[in-house]
Amino acid sequence: METSKILTGYAIYLPLALALTFFVSRTLFRNGKIFMLDIFKGREDIANATNRLFETGFYLLNLGFALMILRLDLSSNSYQSLVEALSYKIGGFSIYLGLMLFFNLYFFFRGKRKAKENRTEERIVFKA
Repeated sequence: METSKILTGYAIYLPLALALTFFVSRTLFRNGKIFMLDIFKGREDIANATNRLFETGFYLLNLGFALMILRLDLSSNSYQSLVEALSYKIGGFSIYLGLMLFFNLYFFFRGKRKAKENRTEERIVFKA
């Protein structure tokens, strides 16, 4: 009986982890394209390629982590322990996804700041 509850847990956890990863990734990288265009001075081909590479890395890291923490240990053979274990897994994975989102945003803003600094330096050189 416990095996069927664990399989039920996996059947709930995996689609939820995949959906969360997909949603966060789509949101981040659809909006991140604007930053990439700014960083790469409007060069859309480079901006799109870099954004896609970041997106691929994001998927690999997050799906890998979701699979790595897949194991469910039920303290008892009850649905209560299944729900508690799932809430712990999904909650932890959601926190991890949030941290990865902010980590990527940090890189976007850092790149934007560097691009702005470089443009300022170029203007100073051209004025001199």
